[in-house]
Amino acid sequence: MFKDATPEEIDQAVMLSDKAFREYRRLSLKDRKRLMYAIAARLENSGSDIIHCAMEETNLPEARLKGERARTILQLRQYADACEQGDWLEVRIHRANHTTGAPDIRKTKVPLGPVVVFGSSNFPFAYSTAGGDTATALAAGCPVIVKGHPAHARTSRMVADLIMEAVREEGMPEHVFQHLHGTSFEVGRQLVMHPGIKAVAFTGSLAGGKQLFDWGQQRKEPIPVFSEMGSTNPVFLLPEKLQEESASIARQYAQSITQGVGQFCTNPGLILGIAGTGLRNFKETLKEEIKKTAPQKMLHAGIAKAYDTHKAAALQQQGVNVLANSDVASHIEEGVPLVATVSGEAFINNPLLRQEVFGPFSLVIECKDMAEMAQAAGNMEGQLTSTIMGTEKDLLEFSEVVEMAANFCGRLILNGVPTGVTVCRAMHHGGPYPATTDSRFTSVGADAILRFVRPIAFQNWPDHLLPDELKDANPLGIRRIEE
Repeated sequence: MFKDATPEEIDQAVMLSDKAFREYRRLSLKDRKRLMYAIAARLENSGSDIIHCAMEETNLPEARLKGERARTILQLRQYADACEQGDWLEVRIHRANHTTGAPDIRKTKVPLGPVVVFGSSNFPFAYSTAGGDTATALAAGCPVIVKGHPAHARTSRMVADLIMEAVREEGMPEHVFQHLHGTSFEVGRQLVMHPGIKAVAFTGSLAGGKQLFDWGQQRKEPIPVFSEMGSTNPVFLLPEKLQEESASIARQYAQSITQGVGQFCTNPGLILGIAGTGLRNFKETLKEEIKKTAPQKMLHAGIAKAYDTHKAAALQQQGVNVLANSDVASHIEEGVPLVATVSGEAFINNPLLRQEVFGPFSLVIECKDMAEMAQAAGNMEGQLTSTIMGTEKDLLEFSEVVEMAANFCGRLILNGVPTGVTVCRAMHHGGPYPATTDSRFTSVGADAILRFVRPIAFQNWPDHLLPDELKDANPLGIRRIEE
């Protein structure tokens, strides 16, 4: 239905994006907000056709997609408001001191330039064409070229049409947003390697995100590539908490593991506990809950096949045993919920068991004592989240484990589940590699705008020639730090 963009089309798109950048970067923060609100309004009024299209392409249910569309609208408006407020400009003013001879220096942020956004497969709205990456790039003053995800190409095209309609009707630079199709490896490479592109945002697999990052660094002018690549999101079940609430925690985690057929980057893929009555009771309840959970269709055949392949690879490892498999009959392309168990020693000695299995799968790791749990924590790679289930007494006794968990994740959760990412300024959705390629930045919340800007300082410039946010009168009314 859609043809891959040709090299000539990619070159043309980047050239037009660069042209749009020269005009768009000069527009006021209010104008950028106006565009983003216009996009949100069109998405809000897009009706049922776009939902039904996404249902056909992704196998996601109507209620989930409607909720995700609402979240996308929320993001656009929330980031638009933050754009206008201007906190992300991080203005710093050092006034001249004629006594000491110190110069007048004023610092702000400016947009990087054209940004390529690679849509994700598992969120056709919130992390795709009009998702957070597009919204924050537009807020920063950067034109966007979206490479739509081939798994929901029609949905992506429909959303792109809404965005371009908003661009036209709001009188924005014509090519501030563009949309390209591409299933081949080569389309992505050409986009990232094009000298006119100044940043890249990606949500997806480790292999895909790392490849984009490598291309970005191999250019004559390296560029930032912000890849969010998934996570196993380890959960540490501490003894007193588990002894008190093993059944309720197990039910909570059975739901978290299987929610959305496990197709979330924050799915709890590793659960660590210490051998004893509490862990035995947890496993027994978890087993019963998983057995009665029905399989559901995964996003597409490729993801279903990858889930079965990676799940089988994990189960073939020495010491890994099935704790529970869904007893409900499954059909083609459905993800069958499964929880396996392994000893702490076997987990520590087998790096493959630390790899993500994308789907309704989790591995329960039974450690013999606190020292082995700490050793297992010490072997963890970078994660988006880590969760501690513990009482205050547990937190004090297992302070080493808690500290380790904080060191390898971007969000540390106490007595909850990692699934669910609240859109707010305090959210950090990122983490050390291989969760992301740059743990200093988030892809959720208004602080995500910071990915697409760079600092610039103005020294000894006359007030009337400074950007508005740096002028003495502060006409934008934004918060500034003066020294």
